Amino acid sequence: MGGTAALVKAAKKEGRLNTIALPRQWANYGGLIDGFETKYGIKVVVDNPHGHSQQEIDALKRYRGRERAPDVLDLADSFAQSAARQHLLAPYRVAQFDQIPPEQKDARAHWYNNYGGYVSIGCDTARVRTCPTSCADLLQPEYKGLVSMYGEPTIAGSAFAAVYAAALANGGSFDDIQPGIDFFARLDKAGNYNRADPGPAAIAKGRTPISIEWDYLNLQHINQLRGTDVDWKVSIPFDGSFSQYYAQAINKDAPHPAAARLWEEYLFSPEGQNLRLVDYARPVLMAAMAKDGTLNKALAARLPTVEGTPQFPTEAQLTKALRTVRENWGKAVGG
Repeated sequence: MGGTAALVKAAKKEGRLNTIALPRQWANYGGLIDGFETKYGIKVVVDNPHGHSQQEIDALKRYRGRERAPDVLDLADSFAQSAARQHLLAPYRVAQFDQIPPEQKDARAHWYNNYGGYVSIGCDTARVRTCPTSCADLLQPEYKGLVSMYGEPTIAGSAFAAVYAAALANGGSFDDIQPGIDFFARLDKAGNYNRADPGPAAIAKGRTPISIEWDYLNLQHINQLRGTDVDWKVSIPFDGSFSQYYAQAINKDAPHPAAARLWEEYLFSPEGQNLRLVDYARPVLMAAMAKDGTLNKALAARLPTVEGTPQFPTEAQLTKALRTVRENWGKAVGG
């Protein structure tokens, strides 16, 4: 775009950024949106704030060539790879592109991960006598009707990750997600699977006292529900430790192309990456920032300790796993 100054000038002239599926409480998107608007004077519009990854891709196609089309996307890896294969994304190398670990980006810069976390189990100790700490625990009869997760795995990255974690806990692997589907089929047959989305309001009302979600979402509930009757505890299941990051991408037909690129630069800047930590999300550049001294150490120290080095499925494994879930979830678990 002719350098940073030219990019900022062009983005300000556009004056608007269309985003989609960005709840303010998800990985501190509220703070990031406010920070971007204040810094650049560009209005950020959020369509379908509680949508899921597949719905973002659907919106790209539905509104192609129209002013309301999303400029940028926030997608789970498997969905970002799917969008790239459909030639929906514009390649763009942010300034920090070379610092992003190779396994966390597309080599052609169609997408790159920005933040992530671990699948976790949240539990209201005020309503559940003994909270589960493993995937195996979730099958116990005392949890009948209590176990929920965010979204549905054929369209939502968080739920897809929950199925992957369950697969790893039940003899599966990155190459074999079917045991995770079978696990949720057993959970459903036992009557333990609760299909309500575990938002703060639902938790406060006692509708979803056990939640399988990213750790940064479950940890936020502690603060969000302070002052209520809820006593929220968060565990990372030792038998199904699964970590994944969320990718950023630009619509190749973005109605505000300069604002889209400036948004990506902001998300990968030290300011943007440290804002992720406010809501317990792990910035993808955390190691690089710790090395160059730009990491907010106080915020980073609040993250839960996880044993071992996280491993990530390859693009081929993610593609195969998502295909398996889409083919088998409805038959095994239902809608």
